[in-house]
Amino acid sequence: MQSNSGAGYFLQGFSLIKTKGLKRFVFVPLAVNLILFSVALYFLVGQIESSIIYIVNIIPDWEWLSWLKQGLAYILWPLAVITVLLVFALLFGTLANWIAAPFNGLLAEKVELHLTGKSLGDTGLLDVFKDIPRTLGREMAKLAYYIPRAIGFLILFFLLPVAGQVLWFLFSAWMMAIQYCDYPFDNHKVGFKTMRSTLNESRTHCFSFGILVSVFSMIPIINFLVMPVAICGATSMWVHELRDKVPHHQ
Repeated sequence: MQSNSGAGYFLQGFSLIKTKGLKRFVFVPLAVNLILFSVALYFLVGQIESSIIYIVNIIPDWEWLSWLKQGLAYILWPLAVITVLLVFALLFGTLANWIAAPFNGLLAEKVELHLTGKSLGDTGLLDVFKDIPRTLGREMAKLAYYIPRAIGFLILFFLLPVAGQVLWFLFSAWMMAIQYCDYPFDNHKVGFKTMRSTLNESRTHCFSFGILVSVFSMIPIINFLVMPVAICGATSMWVHELRDKVPHHQ
């Protein structure tokens, strides 16, 4: 069923991952996400706890300061959790996409075949492995686009209260749109610069798609499903909204 918003296309991904014939192609992206997020969550929770204890223990153990130590702990926990969720949802999502990139492209290809009935020709695992150099090159292009902008927005994140966090969230949403929409574009050998230009022409769709991906990436357990769901949703958006906007695309 066609959606009329980027958020709608993302939600459509939840239905597509349950489609007969697509389930087996969802397994690898789902497994990679599950493993990485589990390891990251275990590591980060421990780091947050030890850091907060260290900061609180800087305050002297004077009886009249006990209220300050307790209050500081209550304040630091939610701030730390919010920061971790905003920053690492994108960072670990990027790492997961790097590892699963060839299989993500295969999933996008199978979703497009399901939606259009037209095969792109590369159908087997052998083709997936043949495409690994090109796929990793594409991921390098995304990384080169991402890193300098991420540094700038991270500086604003820590320097500007509230506004910095909002800007980082919007940047994350845009990067989520680029990350997942790129798979169907790359399957059709559409250049990275052309892909970005096409997404710019559909900012409303892309931002609403990316915002919902970012929100779901911060929800425990559900975030394990985000990668395959977003790939399916982005491919549907490619089929119904984006491919006709690509210059010279047939």
